[in-house]
Amino acid sequence: MNSIVLLTFLAVTGAIAFVSWIKSRKEKLNTITALFFANRKLGFLAVGFGLLFANINTAMFIGENELAYTNNMSVMAWGLTSVFAMLLVAEFIMPIYLRHGISTTPEYLGIRYDHQTKTIVTVIFLANYLVNFLPAVLYSGAVALNGIFGISENFKLGYWTTIWILVWCLGIVGVLYSLLGGQKAITISDTLLGFAMFTAGLLLPYFGLKELGEGDWIAGLQKILSTNTGHLNSIGRAGDAVPFSTIFTGMFLVNLYYWGTEQYIVQQVLGSRDLASCQKGIALACGGKILCVLLVNIPGIIAVHLYKDLPNSSEVFPTFLSGVAPPVYTGLMAALLFGAAFTSFNAGLSGSSTLFILNIYKPWAEKRNPGVTEKTLVRTAKRFEMFICLSAMIVAPFLLFASQGFYQHVQKISALFTVPIFTILAAGLLTRRVPALAAKTGLFFFIFCYGISQFIVDLEMHFLHVIAILFIATFFLMLAIGKWKPMTVPYEPKRTGSLNMSPWKNRHLVSVVLLTVVVVLYVIFSPLVLVK
Repeated sequence: MNSIVLLTFLAVTGAIAFVSWIKSRKEKLNTITALFFANRKLGFLAVGFGLLFANINTAMFIGENELAYTNNMSVMAWGLTSVFAMLLVAEFIMPIYLRHGISTTPEYLGIRYDHQTKTIVTVIFLANYLVNFLPAVLYSGAVALNGIFGISENFKLGYWTTIWILVWCLGIVGVLYSLLGGQKAITISDTLLGFAMFTAGLLLPYFGLKELGEGDWIAGLQKILSTNTGHLNSIGRAGDAVPFSTIFTGMFLVNLYYWGTEQYIVQQVLGSRDLASCQKGIALACGGKILCVLLVNIPGIIAVHLYKDLPNSSEVFPTFLSGVAPPVYTGLMAALLFGAAFTSFNAGLSGSSTLFILNIYKPWAEKRNPGVTEKTLVRTAKRFEMFICLSAMIVAPFLLFASQGFYQHVQKISALFTVPIFTILAAGLLTRRVPALAAKTGLFFFIFCYGISQFIVDLEMHFLHVIAILFIATFFLMLAIGKWKPMTVPYEPKRTGSLNMSPWKNRHLVSVVLLTVVVVLYVIFSPLVLVK
C-alpha cells in the first residue's frame, strides 16, 4: 500500500470533514426541518452541488466505466440525457412542490389522491432504498477503495471478506456523519467535494492518455482516435447496454422520475431558500453532469487500450486510477470517491428517514398521542437511520453475484419501484378527476407486469422499452378508471408554501446552452466525427 496515497486520502478526507463540522456545528438538530432540510436556507451552490453529489456516487464511477470498457460510449446516455429531464423538472415540477410547501414527494401524492396512496408509495420508496440503492452505493464504494488501496492483496484477505469489511466501514462512517451533522453538514461537504472534483478531478483523463502515450498525452490521444474506435460510439446498437432508441423511451421516463420524484434527490432542492435558487442549482448540477463524462466514461475507454483482459470488469476504474495517476493525485481521487460514496449514502439515509417519519411514524404517533414532540420525532428518525443502514450493510456484499454487471442490475431493479410512482405522479399533474383508485390500481398493475416481464417471461426486449410500454398502458388504464369513477370534486392546486416563487430570469438561455452542448457531444462521439 502506497503511504503517500494513504496520507493524501486521510488528509483530504479529514479536511473536508473538519470544515463541514466547523460550518455546521452551530446548527441545532432538534427539529425535523433542521435535521432534514437545513432549515430551508440553501443557496444555489449548496443546492447544485447537493444534487450532483447525491447523484454522483461510486456506483456511477464503477458501473459506467465498466460498461464503457465492455461496451462503448453509449452508456454516457444515462448522464447526458438527464440534463433535459432536469431542466423540465426545474421548469414545471419543482415550482409545484415549492408552492405546496411539501417535505416528501409522497406527501404531494397524498394531497392529489389520498392518504392511503401516500402510504403505499412511501413503502415502495423504502423498499427500493433498502434492497437496491443503499446497498449499491456501499458495494461500489467498497470495490473502489479495495481497487485503489489493494486491501485484499496487502492484508492477504479474500475478496469476499474484504468487501464485507469495507461495506461495514463505509456504512458506519456514513450513518455517524448523517446523525451528527444532518443535512447542513452533508450539503457543506457536497459543495467542497464539488469544487475539488471539477478542478483537480478532471485531470484524470490526462494522466490516462499520458500513460497510454508513454509520457506523451497527444500520442495517447492519437491511439484512442485511431484504434478500437468502435468504443467511442455513443449511438448504441441493439446488443449494447444502452441502445440509442432507449434514450427516447424508458430512459427519458427513468430520468424524469429520478430528478423529479426520487425523495433523496428532491430533498436536496426542497431546502432551497426560493424558486430562483432552486432553478440555478439545478442548472449548475446539469453542467456538472456534462463534465462527468470525463470521469465516469472516458477512463473506461482509455482502459480498453491499457488493459486487454481484466478478470473482474468492475475493477476497471480503480485499476485505471491506481495505475496511471501520481500517488498524491490517487489519494485525492480516493478521498473524492469516498466522499461521493458516503454523501450519496447519507442522502439515501436521510431520504429514507424523512419518508418514514413524516409519512408513516408521525401520523401513527399523533393518533396515539396528539402532543407528540419534535424531540421524539428526531430521536425516532435517528433510530430508523441506524436500522436501515444496518439492513443495507447486510445486503450490499451480495451484489458481487449480480449478472450482466451490477450497474445494469441496479438500473433494472430500480425501474421496478420507481417508474410506477412517476406514472401516477404524471397522471396526477396532467389530470384533475383521475381518482385515488386509479393511482393504486396503476401502481400494482405496473409493478406486476414489469416483474413478470423481467424475472419470469423473457420478452427479448430491452427493459427500458418495456418501461415505456407499461407507462403508456398504465396511464391509459388510469384515464379509463377516471372516466368510469371520476372524482366528484376535481382536484384544485392550492398554495401553502411561503417561499418566494419568482423564477430565475436567465433559465431559458442557460437551458438552450446546456442542451446544445449535449447534442454536440453526441455528434462528436458518433460515426459522423470520431467513429470513422
